[in-house]
Amino acid sequence: MKKVYFACSVRGGRNDEDLYAALVDVLREHAEVLTEFNVDKDLTALGTPGATSKTYERDMSMLQRADIMIAEVTTPSLGVGYEIAQAEQQEKPILALYRPQPSKSLSAMIDGSPKTRVFEYRTLPQAEKAIVDFLDNSLVH
Repeated sequence: MKKVYFACSVRGGRNDEDLYAALVDVLREHAEVLTEFNVDKDLTALGTPGATSKTYERDMSMLQRADIMIAEVTTPSLGVGYEIAQAEQQEKPILALYRPQPSKSLSAMIDGSPKTRVFEYRTLPQAEKAIVDFLDNSLVH
């Protein structure tokens, strides 16, 4: 079973936490999700309590163990951008899910990266299909 690093906005804003949880539910049906804590209802925009160095070490260790990365990138997040860059360095297959919004533009760095597949969606079923297709077709190094 593939191991997935799921990334989403934490400190950048938690407005889409229900959507993140729904995406993780889909992922759980097809893969092992290493970062389920990202959809914990107790998680706030302040992030995980404790030393940030421990958060960094934990997350980078999980990213290293992951076969692929899937990121919801509608809400801009410095952390998610950093994680995507690290996943690119590690040659991981990456899917970035983006829901077009009048008030939020997709980062040009993510959109323009040849190592990140961006999928624009408007509905949860569209995102689910993109996830399943990506999991089924991504080559794990």
